[in-house]
Amino acid sequence: MIETLTGFLDGTSLAPHGICLSWRPELIWTHMVSDAIIALAYFTIPVALGVLVTRRRDLVFGWMVWAFALFILACGITHLLAIWTLWVPDYAAEAAVKAAVASIVTAALLWMLLRRALALPSPKQLRRANAVLLARVQERDAALAALHEASAERDRAEEMLRQSQKMEAIGALTGGVAHDFNNLLGVVISNLDQIERFLPAESGMHRPLRGALTGAERAAALVQKMLAFARRQPLRPARLDPNGLIHDLTERLRGSLGAVEKPELVLEPQAWPVCVDANQLENALLNLAMNARDAMPDGGCAVIHTRNIPAAEAARIADLPAIDHVAIVVEDSGTGMSPETLTRVFEPFFTTKAVGEGTGLGLSQVFGFAKQSDGHAEIVSRPGQGTSVWIYLPRDGTQLSSVPADEKTAPADRVSRLGFA
Repeated sequence: MIETLTGFLDGTSLAPHGICLSWRPELIWTHMVSDAIIALAYFTIPVALGVLVTRRRDLVFGWMVWAFALFILACGITHLLAIWTLWVPDYAAEAAVKAAVASIVTAALLWMLLRRALALPSPKQLRRANAVLLARVQERDAALAALHEASAERDRAEEMLRQSQKMEAIGALTGGVAHDFNNLLGVVISNLDQIERFLPAESGMHRPLRGALTGAERAAALVQKMLAFARRQPLRPARLDPNGLIHDLTERLRGSLGAVEKPELVLEPQAWPVCVDANQLENALLNLAMNARDAMPDGGCAVIHTRNIPAAEAARIADLPAIDHVAIVVEDSGTGMSPETLTRVFEPFFTTKAVGEGTGLGLSQVFGFAKQSDGHAEIVSRPGQGTSVWIYLPRDGTQLSSVPADEKTAPADRVSRLGFA
């Protein structure tokens, strides 16, 4: 075996390739230069492939590139041997390199890899897959946005629930305290009145006694407001014409407005009658007039509207049942309120006035009176654009309507549609 291999590699009995070229220098140098150039090109290709695979480790089938690089390297070596055999007849070594395993393995692996290479997605398929992925990402972003919106809506609902619970607790506390305090004030006023009756006419105690009685009566009026907010004040509802009550109250409203000019009346010609406590409605309007005065320190105008709200329209207004209502609106051209103030405006004892200038019960009394009268109250205001306070009172003798209440409008929309400021 060794002798056979030695004989295979022995080239002493062979002639170099230069003999075939008659040792003509121009032919020998032409073959040598051309083979050297081809070998250099073959050696350059594996280096470039090695750099590519090394830097792009994400390439699919990178190992196949290394196998192809080895095959190209073997090809380059055969051209170097072609130059060597011009003078040295080592044809056995040249044949061994030509039959290198790299060539056979590379060809076999390439055919085995062909099916997998053909299965790779085309650029068109990749673009389509990217478009599908982008659509799914957009759907996910939309779902996340909807989730954030739902979460924010839930937070707002929870805040409204907490606010409602707080108001209910404050109302219960206010009602209980006011009820007991009202009984005590009744005793105080009754005794002061009896003392005043039994005092001699020439007594000097009449003046301080009258002052004490006036203070007690004011305290009783404050308690009535607290009871109205807590909806525990007994009402004496009666059928009345809202336009007539407002006309009769015009001078008192003008006095409440102080330096502000006489309120403008924009009344519904045929306003429906309502069934409410006339005294409490008067107090509510006077409170609103005083608030309008305070909101216009540099002067301005106040307008009082009445408007019939049919059941079909009431069904689209939040917090109103689908029955006929009469809206009484007091608006001013004053400083307006910020959104933060609007969220707390009906809270008892909440006021934006300085200490000692307001009790914070005016608007809460209006709200309590409206609710106790089976109506509703709301405020529309923007900083620098004035304020409108809406009191909704049910029409006297109306019944629930079958009009669906699936579309509710915001207060600002109603102000814009009705033409009020």
